[in-house]
Amino acid sequence: MPSLPPLADQAEELIRLGVHERAGMSAGELRAFAAARGAAADGGTLLAVHPGRVPASALAPLLRREGKPGFVVVDMPDADDFAPCGVELPDAPLYLVTGVDRGDRMADWSPEEALPALAQEGRSPLLLTEGIHWVLQRPEVLERNRCFMTIGSRLRKANGALDARTPAIWISNGTGRDGRERRDAPKIGWCWWGNRHTWLGFASATGRGDVAASS
Repeated sequence: MPSLPPLADQAEELIRLGVHERAGMSAGELRAFAAARGAAADGGTLLAVHPGRVPASALAPLLRREGKPGFVVVDMPDADDFAPCGVELPDAPLYLVTGVDRGDRMADWSPEEALPALAQEGRSPLLLTEGIHWVLQRPEVLERNRCFMTIGSRLRKANGALDARTPAIWISNGTGRDGRERRDAPKIGWCWWGNRHTWLGFASATGRGDVAASS
């Protein structure tokens, strides 16, 4: 997988896209956070904005592939209600995600199978917003037949049970309700908890925090 840019460059890209404004912070705050932590960060460290500040629906249109903006599928109007599940986030507007991996080795696994395997490896699944941040910084991580689920985000129903849908990021074929004009665009969608898909791995990380792990 391609290495991530230095944190300072990641901050500049988020500023260029206007993410800081959506998050209610200044460009200076974003730059200062990256500058204070950049020395210890490596090519697997991702700068992320807390999903409570910028939800998936606000980030998705910023994605680009072949000049086309990203989108959330029409049958996922509740995308922003998919919250961290079994994932502890720093109580801060900005944080770092370390050891990011696309999880290609788990292609054709179901989320139900992948989650305990990731835990056994000492890894935790990416949130939907973290996955979008990753593609914003490195659009090439989204490839035909090599896309990924972000099962760290789950939707809890009113009765306390988890919704069977799990979010994923892949590339639209421009079929059905996506519309032909969206062919090749980045797509935020969902898959069933028990289903397998040959083109979807399981994106994960080794940790999250306020300080980068030294290399």
